[in-house]
Amino acid sequence: MKKEQKGPPNIRELLGFKEPPDRGGKKPIFKKTHFTIWYFVIAFIIILLVQNYFVSKGAEDVIPYSEFKTALREGRIKELTITVETISGEWMTDKGIRKFQTVRVEDPDLVKELESKKVRYTGKIDSKWLTNILSWIIPLIFFILIWRFLFSRIGPETSVMSFGKSRAKIFAEKDKKVTFADVAGIDEAKEELKEVVEFLKNPAKFQRLGAKIPKGVLLVGTPGTGKTLLAKAVAGEANVPFFSISGSNFVEMFVGVGAARVRDLFAQAQNHAPCIIFIDELDALGKARGVNPVGRHDEQEQTLNQLLAEMDGFDPNAGVIIMAATNRPEILDPALLRPGRFDRHVLVDRPDIVGREEILKIHTRNIKLSPEVDLKVIASRTPGFVGADLANIVNEAALLAARKNKEAVEMDDIEEAIDRVVAGLEKKRRVMSKKEKEIVAFHESGHAIVATSLPGADPVRRISIIPRGISALGYTLQLPTEDRYLMTRSELLDRLAVLLGGRVAEEIVFGEISTGAHNDLQRATDIATSMVKEFGMSETLGYVTFEKEKKPLFLPSSLISSKEYSEETARKIDEEVKRIIDQTYQRTKELLLSKKDKLEELARLLLEKEVVEEADLKKILHPPEPIKE
Repeated sequence: MKKEQKGPPNIRELLGFKEPPDRGGKKPIFKKTHFTIWYFVIAFIIILLVQNYFVSKGAEDVIPYSEFKTALREGRIKELTITVETISGEWMTDKGIRKFQTVRVEDPDLVKELESKKVRYTGKIDSKWLTNILSWIIPLIFFILIWRFLFSRIGPETSVMSFGKSRAKIFAEKDKKVTFADVAGIDEAKEELKEVVEFLKNPAKFQRLGAKIPKGVLLVGTPGTGKTLLAKAVAGEANVPFFSISGSNFVEMFVGVGAARVRDLFAQAQNHAPCIIFIDELDALGKARGVNPVGRHDEQEQTLNQLLAEMDGFDPNAGVIIMAATNRPEILDPALLRPGRFDRHVLVDRPDIVGREEILKIHTRNIKLSPEVDLKVIASRTPGFVGADLANIVNEAALLAARKNKEAVEMDDIEEAIDRVVAGLEKKRRVMSKKEKEIVAFHESGHAIVATSLPGADPVRRISIIPRGISALGYTLQLPTEDRYLMTRSELLDRLAVLLGGRVAEEIVFGEISTGAHNDLQRATDIATSMVKEFGMSETLGYVTFEKEKKPLFLPSSLISSKEYSEETARKIDEEVKRIIDQTYQRTKELLLSKKDKLEELARLLLEKEVVEEADLKKILHPPEPIKE
């Protein structure tokens, strides 16, 4: 293939500009570029040319003083103008009479020679103010223009005069492509916000009855549930401008900047009304005032005070709706949450199995899926996942399929993507000794057999002894058959037994224990402690809870121990937690001893295949009955 020959770079390339790709016949838009040394080189050359032009005063010939004296003796000098520094005039040359200029040298006999040759001469005092203006002021203006040009390319936020300007990104009506059709799995939140859309579209419907739309709508939910997407969908449905800004963009090191940006944001919003102001990560701006006993942040408090004043000051019927999102509502200032500010709180919760299936349909619209892919099955295997997690799974599956040169994304690719998100990246090259692999195999087999044998435990989907993630040497993947919101005491005890199954299996087979059950014991202790302190599931202590409501971080009360019970009660709590774990340990040990042959069979299969699926596990634990002849 013939290699394309490139010509010399044009002037735009030398200056650091990059031509954008072809835009289908449209006028190209040059991208912002970084500063290059060519700016200084070109500016220096232009200054030299300007100075040389004005200093030379337009003379045709610049000659040495010796040549001037020779011409004077030969009678070729016609007339002269003598200044303090130069001698200029007209002289005869082969090309006729021309103007010349030379530097004046201290010469006492010059006047006598001029008079002897009868040369007409005059004296002149130079006025340098015009030369100074033209040779220095113009280059200075030129440098100022270059300076402003460079700063305009870096960005408007670098200008000193623009510190008080709002950094909100404005999306016009034609720019927004997100609607409620792009949001799934949070139907209740969408229903709450449809009233806001209706007000922005038809405010007269509410105003004729004297109703006032809530000034602020606070979206509360865990990260990745779609709070920002939902706010954009409201703006897209209402077809109004959308001001988007993060709470951290208000606070700067200079006092008063944040408050100025709040004022500027609300001023812009009222000029574009009806519109929506969306403040993402409100907790960065609206933390409770006076809660930090160590130090104060006056700039942050001033910014919050200005936000509160602006929300009180503008007319609710002006058509400006303030929306904000946070995943830490407990640390927000109470003044932000009172009626008249953020009146309506909308919970954006984790989607259920139906919502996850709808979210998967949206994220797979542009993905080429194999016909065997069942989104309902994927939704059932991803309990607790939010929209961002599901989008990540779909993208990971597409990347895996592309890596394997497949024509479409298959079910295996999606399951592998789920494993990568849940357990981490597979590490097949990690070298483990035979002894360690046996310990991991029996450990995971213990988890799997206990989980399959107890009615309150989630069914086992896959067992693996391939290392994944940072420290997982193996894993047992359990997936619930349905979304659960409540758990009984027996179900919690079954979960405790599953967590302890790995440690018990090691003790039964090897007669000693390893460090591999560290995370299992930590989770088991947390469950047992919650049963005693929070859920009132202890027969000894009765129906009492000892865990107070979790308070915001950095509150003064958090520095004092929140324990509001005696040392004797604390000792009883510790004893009860230990009793629950010890009883569950004994129960798990009896179960695994009764199925020791199944434990060894499953562990040997794991050592051979490294990954055992649900079907193979069922064959070991529940072998098919032989057909009677």
